Amino acid sequence: MSQPNVYRLNSKQVAQATEEWLTKRGVTKEQIGQLVMLLQKDYFPDLTLDECVLNVEAVLSKREVQNAVLTGIQLDMLAEEGKLLPPLQDMIAYDEGLYGCDEILALSIVNVYGSIGLTNFGYVDKLKPGILKKLNDKSSGATHTFLDDIVGAIAASASSRIAHRKQAEREEAASQSGE
Repeated sequence: MSQPNVYRLNSKQVAQATEEWLTKRGVTKEQIGQLVMLLQKDYFPDLTLDECVLNVEAVLSKREVQNAVLTGIQLDMLAEEGKLLPPLQDMIAYDEGLYGCDEILALSIVNVYGSIGLTNFGYVDKLKPGILKKLNDKSSGATHTFLDDIVGAIAASASSRIAHRKQAEREEAASQSGE
């Protein structure tokens, strides 16, 4: 029997909102895929951007990832609008160096994909290539304290996913060839 007042989450709406908000905040799956390519090209020279984007999409299909994306973007937007209480307002608006909650939220994504994702996240977080450089540019007036780390975590997770799948492919090929 159906209960009309029971909260029911529509997972398709959450996934759609995640993609829409990433786009509204200036991030495309292709830009994240380029980060994945940077992280994995030395290990898999035949890797294509399309394959990287497919892995980004797989990471974005996970509910934990969607939750982190939506939460981080909302916090960034509230900081942009000056709607957070002090001192949190300034910590997020200025991306305070000692404020680490943005990285912790990003790590909730990376933790789904293991230690390779963690090391890849640390690398892109330090290097800030591609879209991460743009998101970290404070001159635009936009606040991306959470989003830059989230995008880096998505890329790191997609990279880890590729590494694990490529290893499985190698092992399968080796077992079929009798090695």
